[in-house]
Amino acid sequence: MTINLVKDTTFKINANVIPDNSVNKELIWKSSDENIASVDNEGNIKALNEGNCEIIVSTKEEPIVTEKLLVEVKTKAIGSISKTYPPFNTKIDGITYINGIMLVNKKYSIPQSYAPGLQNIAYSAFLDLKRDAAIAGFNIDLLSGFRSYETQNRLYNNYVATYGQAEADTFSARPGTSEHQTGLAMDVGWIDDSYGDTPSGKWLAANCYKYGFIIRYPKNKESITGYKYEPWHIRYLGTDIAKDVYDSGLCLEEYLGVK
Repeated sequence: MTINLVKDTTFKINANVIPDNSVNKELIWKSSDENIASVDNEGNIKALNEGNCEIIVSTKEEPIVTEKLLVEVKTKAIGSISKTYPPFNTKIDGITYINGIMLVNKKYSIPQSYAPGLQNIAYSAFLDLKRDAAIAGFNIDLLSGFRSYETQNRLYNNYVATYGQAEADTFSARPGTSEHQTGLAMDVGWIDDSYGDTPSGKWLAANCYKYGFIIRYPKNKESITGYKYEPWHIRYLGTDIAKDVYDSGLCLEEYLGVK
């Protein structure tokens, strides 16, 4: 199995020992080259530099059972702007990666069991953004980060009960299709359509790519993203990819070449 990643992105491999009643269930994770990709003891792989390496997972006790995954790291994703490498589309553990980027939207869902929490790489980048925003005179707080499938289900159903399903679908994701469940998306600043016109919202839109984020649901892209303009919703992609998306003027679906 080959996993294609883009530098500065992460994702989790879920490995389980079967049958469920096995005694020897503790796993050891190892990378053949930690300069290319590292892996922690929970199976979280971080792409560090371009190249190939193997991620090796094995049982700790006898009998030793080992599996190897080939990881290929590219320096940037392929979108409508850059076509340095052939495009690829991978589905791992029910999650879609297009050109190495996890994609979750109305057409590409995420398993109910996926629950990484707010991912450290995204939260650390947000703290840098928040610090520099404060230096510039703006207070940009984290309002909502990771949401579980169950939490999204409750929120969505409440919105449907209040506004009706048609309207709710323009601003709230159905459970299993929310970016918040990835642990890479956040609502920040102020949840109001007018936030994009405030000095703080303008600073966020003009600078968030420097920290690896994009405004995920931009203005005038509703027919593509499926959601109304949300100037407060940011998605972490890593600095190189976020800058590409920002410079392109495209939403993420356009950048990845999907409909």
